[in-house]
Amino acid sequence: MKNFTSEISYKTSRSSGAGGQNVNKVETAVTAIWNVSESYFFIDEEKLRIIEKLKNRINSEGLLQMTSSESRTQLANKKTVTDKMLEMVEKALFIPKYRIKTKPSKRQVQKRIDSKKKLSEKKDNRKFKF
Repeated sequence: MKNFTSEISYKTSRSSGAGGQNVNKVETAVTAIWNVSESYFFIDEEKLRIIEKLKNRINSEGLLQMTSSESRTQLANKKTVTDKMLEMVEKALFIPKYRIKTKPSKRQVQKRIDSKKKLSEKKDNRKFKF
């Protein structure tokens, strides 16, 4: 995993919602902003993959923005939002392994059919016959 934290810029704001004086006075919410297309840590293919996978989170200027206001401290929120962004980019870069479709062998198919017939006969034998 590439660590591109040096390219992330941060902006603080007041947290929303209930919380009393601390929320109203202190700027604890942290927004992390990262310009995907101008990153030096990723090659063009990786940037395209990130942009494609995270297109719902990237704005029209090409900035990936995330906000955290979970904690009461700015430092904790900064760490949280950075970790979330790193994890999200790591998931976007993950390439799933190509699955090769396989057919069951004739023996497996025959075994399955035989077991179904056996079960059917067993249930058939339970019926009352005149």
